[in-house]
Amino acid sequence: MATNRANEEMPKRILELCNELEALRFGDFTLTSGEKSKYYFDGRLLTLSPEGSNAVAQVILPAIRKSGAEAVGGPAVAAVPMVTGIAMHSALDGGRQVPAFFVRPQPKEHGMGKLIEGPLPAGVPVAIVDDACSTAGSLYLAIRAAEEAGHKVVFVGCILDRNQGGSERLRSDGYDLFSILKGDVDGKVGTS
Repeated sequence: MATNRANEEMPKRILELCNELEALRFGDFTLTSGEKSKYYFDGRLLTLSPEGSNAVAQVILPAIRKSGAEAVGGPAVAAVPMVTGIAMHSALDGGRQVPAFFVRPQPKEHGMGKLIEGPLPAGVPVAIVDDACSTAGSLYLAIRAAEEAGHKVVFVGCILDRNQGGSERLRSDGYDLFSILKGDVDGKVGTS
């Protein structure tokens, strides 16, 4: 019961950490998608902090395990600390271990020329995560790479759903989006 209560409170703590670490800033910003926003979210400030990485992993890992995913990955660069934290937490909490991988924007031009990096067993069901979802472009990059490599994507998640069309696009394509936080066009951010 105490663990359940702690997990219910964790999204609130994550939102507090976003503010404390200045991962969430308010003003006028242009996003990667080119869209304008009244706030900016830098999830790396959260997931590269010890408490933030742990908190995000504690919230997302149970949902990943419930989905049946056997590995977790996402687009480089923002998802790298996120998937690393989730994988590490999976090795420490006594449950099934979930290895991490990441997807490059394009294959390396040297070495093995890989698009997907990490210990990803062939053909296993996977989870795809990113720090934020606006139009879902980065998530789709990782989803397509995983599917083209022979994996079934059984979970898609993020820390912040900006509600700018990405979650609707994902749902229309058959992917449910799990998010810890939700934002809106008026610049309000709260727990999901």
